[in-house]
Parts: sequence; C-alpha cells; structure tokens
Amino acid sequence: MTNPPRPTAELSADEARRIALRAQGFLGAPDRKAGVRGVLRHLGAVQLDTISVLARSHELIPYARLGAVGRQTVDDAYWTPGTDGAPHAFEYWSHAACILPVEEWPHFAFRRRAYRARPQWYHDLPEGAYDQVIKQLRAEGPLTATELGGAKNGGEWWDWSGSKVAVERALMYGEVVCTERRGWKRVYDLAERAIPDELLHDELDDSECLRRLVRLAGEALGVGTRADIADYHRLKGEQFDAVIADSGLVPVAVEGWGKPAWADPAALETVPRGRHRTTLLSPFDSLIWERPRTERIFDFTHRLEAYVPKPKRVHGYFAMPVLAGGRLVGRVDPARQGRTLVARQVSLEGRKAVPAVAEALVEAASWVGCTDVRVERLDPEELREPLSSELARRLA
Repeated sequence: MTNPPRPTAELSADEARRIALRAQGFLGAPDRKAGVRGVLRHLGAVQLDTISVLARSHELIPYARLGAVGRQTVDDAYWTPGTDGAPHAFEYWSHAACILPVEEWPHFAFRRRAYRARPQWYHDLPEGAYDQVIKQLRAEGPLTATELGGAKNGGEWWDWSGSKVAVERALMYGEVVCTERRGWKRVYDLAERAIPDELLHDELDDSECLRRLVRLAGEALGVGTRADIADYHRLKGEQFDAVIADSGLVPVAVEGWGKPAWADPAALETVPRGRHRTTLLSPFDSLIWERPRTERIFDFTHRLEAYVPKPKRVHGYFAMPVLAGGRLVGRVDPARQGRTLVARQVSLEGRKAVPAVAEALVEAASWVGCTDVRVERLDPEELREPLSSELARRLA
C-alpha cells in the first residue's frame, strides 16, 4: 500500500460511529416508501445464509431497518420480477453469497472473468455435464439443481452431483444466473434470458468494476478503513489500492482508529441526526460484517458461534447483537417454541440495557407471530427480575 493522501477532514470516534449508523440505515427515519428494495439498493448487498432461527438472514436485514415488514413481502421484493418481467435482483458472490441489485450485474464482470481463468476447483467437472446443463436450461426454462438431475451424489453435503457442479460453475462464469430462491433452493436460468439486455455484458474492464464497487462500499459504510471497504465486496487490498484515488471517496482521519480512512463525501456534508433504531441484528448484517471494524466502532466483540462446539460457546449458537441508541448493548440467542420466542441466552452490557433488550425481544416476537417471550439463561443473572418485569410490561 502506498502512502495515503492527506486527510480532508478529521472525525471524532463518535462522529464516525454515527456516520456509519446513518449509512447503514439505523439512524434517521427509515425509507418505508422504498421498502425492501430500497434497503437492498442502499446497502448494495444483502448476505444469504442457510441458518434460520427467527428468520433467515436476508429477511432479518430489512426487518432491522424497517421494522415488522411481512416475511413474504421481503421475499417478494427480492425475487418477484417487475411488470416488464425483468428481475430486481440476482444472487452472486460478493461479501459472501449475496442478493445484489440487478443493475450491478455489469460491475461483477471482473469476478466472472477471474472465475473463468481459475485453474483449480474443489469439484471435478464431469465431461459433458456443463453443456448438458446449459442445453437443459435452454430447453426447459428456469430449474433447481434437483430438477437438473439432483444436487448430490448421495454422500456428504459437499459430494455434489455432476449437474450441480456444472450449474454452479456456470453461475460463477455468468452464463447462468440465480434470480430466485424457491423453498431455499436456487432457481437457475440462462443469464441471456434473465438479465435485461442493457445490463447483459462484461464490457467494463476490471478497473471500472472495482472503482464502482469501492465507491458503493464506501457509501454503504459511510466511513471505513482500507480493510473495511475492501471487505465489503471481498476485494483484495491491492485492488482497493489501484482504484481508491479515482473512486470519489475522500481521505479522512478518525480519532482512535490508528489507520487511514476514507469517507463518502455526501456523508460529511450534514451532521447525522435522527431516531436510533432499537433492534436485534443478524450476525450476518453488513453493519457488523467485519469483526475488527465492529470492535473499533462499537467496542463490542462479535463472533458467530454456530460453528463453535457447544461446550465452548460463550453467547450461544446464533447470538444476535442488540442495537439501541446507536450502541451494541447486549446479545440474544433466540429460538421458537410454538407461540413463544425463547431467549436461550441473553447477555447484557449492564442494567441500562434492560429496556432496550426487552423492546427488541418483544418486537421480534411479534414479527414472527409469537405472543410470549421466555428467557432461559441470563448474564448477569442479577438482572433477571428487572428484565422479566420489563418484558411483562411490554407484553401486557
């Protein structure tokens, strides 16, 4: 990395935190008119994940910003085509597997080219399988992996069938696209049929793609370091370095960060003000994607423990941070039993967190159709009575 340019502004740690919150849609009035699609376009990427506790992560993202939007409404917003038949979104590899605004298709050309040039793959591609998948999609229209011949060979989950290997390879290359999930299964279609003609091209060179994605990441984060901004779409540091000067982001210094940072110039024009959202956050929320950034901004160590052996978990399988007043004030590991939202473990950052955690639990319970909340484990235990009283008051 070359020496960073001289900062154009100096921000306090608190100013940077508020800029980040506003940029991610947690400070100020939510844009309900734009709805779920507005959230997607504002963030630029919404991560998908197989884990479903209260709901799947791509449902939790708009919920956290907009409130109790219907879960079917969320899926429809992502996957239902417009009146012209064109999709609003597609699924591709960004920060991880993400839902992306369809207008960003051209800007992932650099990644499609990289996949096409990739010499090694985890799965061998059986001879003829790729051409067969393309032929079948052309003849039969959009299909799931099951409809293409089955996703697995019958072994472990990674033991993909030839047709699954082929269609996933075609997805990465950009010859096939996923513009819908059906029962959590990807629905594959030919990109030439699904992506609007004006977007269906790989004409942009790598630099133009990277400039756009760095700019989008900076706008979605508000302010960030090199690692923060590059991580948003999983770019390499050298890719960031190559385009940052022409990205439109401006260099800033942030109190206590100890690293060069860049900001969206529009985010610096006005002081972030407005109502703070109180909510449970998916562990896959883009506000807290990068752990070092979360620690730096919120002084809060967040770790997904779903893949940690149960005896070694500290906060629970799917611990969801609680955002309130622009701070992360606790964690909730939720589950559902009938009409009861069960908080298998609640971890509080102190007594002041009690009202916010209760509010977040009751709102989440209502959203998923639960009428009661039960807390099993609480840390610290001496806050059980205040939390129980607050929950009872809000549920009454």
